[in-house]
Amino acid sequence: MKVVVIGGTGLIGSKVVSKLNEHGHEAVAASPNTGVNTVTGEGLADVLKGASVVVDVSNSPSFEDDAVMEFFRASTTNLLAAEAAAGVTHHVALSVVGTDRLQQAGYFQAKQVQEDMIRDSGVPYSIVHATQFFEFAKTLADSATSGDTVSVAPIKIQPVFSGDVAAAVGRTAVGTPVNGIVEVAGPDTFTLEDFIRKALAAHNDPRTVVTDPKGLYWGAALKESDLLPGPDAQLGETHFADWSSKQ
Repeated sequence: MKVVVIGGTGLIGSKVVSKLNEHGHEAVAASPNTGVNTVTGEGLADVLKGASVVVDVSNSPSFEDDAVMEFFRASTTNLLAAEAAAGVTHHVALSVVGTDRLQQAGYFQAKQVQEDMIRDSGVPYSIVHATQFFEFAKTLADSATSGDTVSVAPIKIQPVFSGDVAAAVGRTAVGTPVNGIVEVAGPDTFTLEDFIRKALAAHNDPRTVVTDPKGLYWGAALKESDLLPGPDAQLGETHFADWSSKQ
C-alpha cells in the first residue's frame, strides 16, 4: 500500500519510511525538504494521490507555546482535509505517553488539540503514544540545567529507542485502525534522575544530577507515575544500557 509519512525525513520518519519500504510498501517521505508543507498546504494534494495511509510524525520547529499550538492546529487542519479529499482510510499520528496529564505545558496542550482534531475528523485513526526517546536525554538535561547542576522532578520514566518507536508506528500504519491509542515504551523503568545521570555519564558529561521536589518536566508538575505507560503498552526490545554503550 502507499503510505505517506509526514515528517518523513526526521529521526522517526526516516526510520518509518525505511522499515515500510523493506516490507514491500510504497512509503513516501513528505516534509518541507521534499516540497510538502502541511502548515501552508503546499504539495499535500499531489503527495496524497493514491495513498491509503498517512503517518504524521512531524513536529513544530518552535516549542514556544503560541507557535507550537499554531503549528499543530494549522498542520492537522490541512492534513485531515487533504486526506478526506484523497480518500485516505487510516490516519496515524505519533504523540506522547501522558499527554492528557501534562496539560500545564504549552507543548502538550498543543498535542492534545492535535489528538482531539484527529478523533473528531471522521477519518479512521490510530494514535501512537511513545515515552521519552533515548536520543533526547541530553536535550532534557539541558532544559533543567542551572550552572553545572541538572535538577529534575522526582518522577519515573520508561524511555524508548527511536528505532523501536518507528517499528511500532510502522506496524500500526499497516494494521487496522484502532480508533484509539497504542502505547509504546522501553523495557526498563528508571527514576528521571537515574536516567539523566546514566545518559550524561555515557557522554562523559560532568554535570551533577539531583532530584528537586519542585522540579518540572517541560514546564509541567507531575505525579511520580505520570510518564509511565499502561499495562498494555508495546515494549521495545532495546535496553538503554545496550544503546548507550554504543554511542
